[in-house]
Amino acid sequence: MSPVEELLPGVKNNQDITWDDPAGDEKLAGIISRGMAYLDDITATSLDYMAEDKPRELLMEYVRYARSNALDEFWGNYQLELLRLQIREELKQVDQEQGPVV
Repeated sequence: MSPVEELLPGVKNNQDITWDDPAGDEKLAGIISRGMAYLDDITATSLDYMAEDKPRELLMEYVRYARSNALDEFWGNYQLELLRLQIREELKQVDQEQGPVV
């Protein structure tokens, strides 16, 4: 099962989608995939979207904005959160390469 397929039920729950709609699921899977690519690109890493953590939260918000045709507002409304995530991931990378920064 792909990460998108694993995330789909949780995303549908988050978006209060309780009905079965294969075409809607396919569209939602595309949004999830694009959101993951967007967030991975911002952080220059592959994020873990399965854990209940900031990457998953931001992905859920990305999906919400995309479904509302307001994706152009996502960056502005989540700029601080996205920058914090980017810095957090950069610090993790430094820790892995050089050891913890004191």
